[in-house]
Amino acid sequence: MDLITPQLGLLFWQTVLFLLLLFILTKFAWKPIMASLREREDSIESALRMADQAKIEMQQLKAGNEKLLADARQERDRMMQEAQVMVNQFRETEKTKAVEEANRITQQAREAIQTEKNAALAEVKNTAAQLSVDIAERILRRELAEPAAQTQLVDSYLKDVKLN
Repeated sequence: MDLITPQLGLLFWQTVLFLLLLFILTKFAWKPIMASLREREDSIESALRMADQAKIEMQQLKAGNEKLLADARQERDRMMQEAQVMVNQFRETEKTKAVEEANRITQQAREAIQTEKNAALAEVKNTAAQLSVDIAERILRRELAEPAAQTQLVDSYLKDVKLN
C-alpha cells in the first residue's frame, strides 16, 4: 500500500517543482508559444479572407464569362439571321434574273418564229406567183385562138399543180 499512497515530502517537492516549472514556462515559453499561436491564427484568418476574396472573384469571372457567352450567342444569332436574309435576297435576285432571262429568250424565240413564218409565207407567195407566171407562159405558148383548147389546157395544168 505504500506504493499507492504518496508521502507528504514527496507531495511537497512535486508541488514545488510543478510551480517552478510553471513559472519558468510562463516566463520564457508561454509568450513565444502564444505569439506563434496568434501568428498561426492570423495566417489562417488571412488565408480564409483570401479564399473568400478568390471565391468572390471567381463568381465575378464566372458571371463575366456567362455574359460574354450570352453576348457571343446573341451575336451569332444576329449574324445567322443576317446571313439568312442575304441568302434569301440572293435567291430572289437570281430567281428574278432567271425569270427575266427566260422571258427574254422566249421573246427572242417568238420573234424568230414570227420571222420564219413571215419568210415561209413570202416564199409560198413567191412560189404561187412563179407558178402563176409559169402557167400563164405555157398558156400563151399554145394557141390562144381556140377557147376550148385554152380551157382544156388550164384544166390539165391545174391537175398537174397540187397546192397545200
